[in-house]
Amino acid sequence: MSATPASPLSRRGLLLRAAAVATAAAALPYAEALASPAYAAEPRTYTFPEAVRAGVARAKARNERLLTGARSAGGWPMETAADQGGSIATRPVPGTPLAGLQLRSGAPESVLVHLVRRFHYEIAALQPGEAVGWSAPAGLRGTARALASGTAVRIRPGHYPPGTEGGFFPVELAVLRDILAELGGVVRWGGDDRNVDESLFYLTVGPDDAKLASVAERIRVGAPTSGQSAGVLVDVHDQRRRAAADALARRQKNAV
Repeated sequence: MSATPASPLSRRGLLLRAAAVATAAAALPYAEALASPAYAAEPRTYTFPEAVRAGVARAKARNERLLTGARSAGGWPMETAADQGGSIATRPVPGTPLAGLQLRSGAPESVLVHLVRRFHYEIAALQPGEAVGWSAPAGLRGTARALASGTAVRIRPGHYPPGTEGGFFPVELAVLRDILAELGGVVRWGGDDRNVDESLFYLTVGPDDAKLASVAERIRVGAPTSGQSAGVLVDVHDQRRRAAADALARRQKNAV
């Protein structure tokens, strides 16, 4: 028996398919949009509606304006501006007097805001301007380049200038190590770098890292990993927590 030929797509079907392609294209860098399965599956003879082509053109213009072409630690794209329609925007830091932090949306935002909140509650109360996220790429060197990708923060840089060690008291350092252990090692402290920068905290894993996604989700749903959530003090000297923090510290120090 011969197979029944497939029915041609209706005009409505073509328009719905084109709308789906436009949505996917707007969310991808231009080159990736053209290589995406949704785009590749279209017949070569099909002409996209003007709205679709305009959306792709806007995405291309946005990326040309914002993307530097360079990547920071973990493979995150560096951007030339924040709050300009790209992946980096100002995010609130609930429970603090901070006006907000310019961070990469999604998992980086969840993880770094949580870190800043615990720092505020458990190490030193932060004042406006004492935590900084995105910074322009020009002049950034080494691990500080993560600031330009929205995947890093500086906390109280005036108190912990680059190149200076010993800015934290032992009890503060114990809390700091506990925070890093709670975050599963996806964040590294600049105090462990060869070029010491004790105000810097940055992601060391990439956009597709499963642990990063897991940690971010745990924070978002308020799983009991650090006394329920940031702002609830925990016993950082608990034997198990201290062992986990010490083990991570050894691994990260040795990974210089």
